[in-house]
Amino acid sequence: MTTMRIAPRFRGPAKSGNGGYVAGLVGTALAAVAPADTVPRVRLLVPPPMETDLELSVDPSGAKLAGSTPVAEGVPVSLDTLADATVDPVGPDEALAAEAKYRGLVDHPFPGCFVCGLENHEGLQLKPGPLGDGRTACTWHPAADLAASDRLVDPVYLWSALDCPGGWAIDLEGRPSVLGQMTACIDARPRPGEPCVVMGRVLGEDGRKTHTASTLYDSDGRVLARARHTWILVDPALFN
Repeated sequence: MTTMRIAPRFRGPAKSGNGGYVAGLVGTALAAVAPADTVPRVRLLVPPPMETDLELSVDPSGAKLAGSTPVAEGVPVSLDTLADATVDPVGPDEALAAEAKYRGLVDHPFPGCFVCGLENHEGLQLKPGPLGDGRTACTWHPAADLAASDRLVDPVYLWSALDCPGGWAIDLEGRPSVLGQMTACIDARPRPGEPCVVMGRVLGEDGRKTHTASTLYDSDGRVLARARHTWILVDPALFN
């Protein structure tokens, strides 16, 4: 069992942790011990509390993150779960052009978000802009402080980068949503500073839920990681 705290740097909404980052904490721990040919599926049970002691327990059958109440739980699922999660890419120039249309530039429900909030200067500051066909695209040059001990980008940050490009594929003005569930697979990891492209796409809606996918590509167009998400329709005022 591991004790951890979510620092304010890793917020999503102002008072809770970023969903992709927290899912990554649970998912990467589970991926290290889960059976082969499975991927972690992480469900967020409550807005992840920050600056609070949390206990992460993990074994091959699942993982749990909890404080005074359960926060998130992960289970291994078949790799086939991600069969529709690879979003067709665009080149770096087209992704960079899409960033100019990023809706978070003018109206962001959570401007301090670790992944896509431009007010968070310690965050990734991704700007996933719409391509006009249900996809989003943005560039990403991972910072040096995201490197793990082997000098590749830590998988937790790859889960983070796969989060919001899927969310911004949703009409967040009409359907303000937060991450409820995320399944991800890390195929390979970039080096800090490597130019990458992140894609997002809507898969469908089901009542208060919206399903999306995202894919991270390296500078040669190779798939590095992919994810599938379930987003829950919320009132943003409840999270700030």
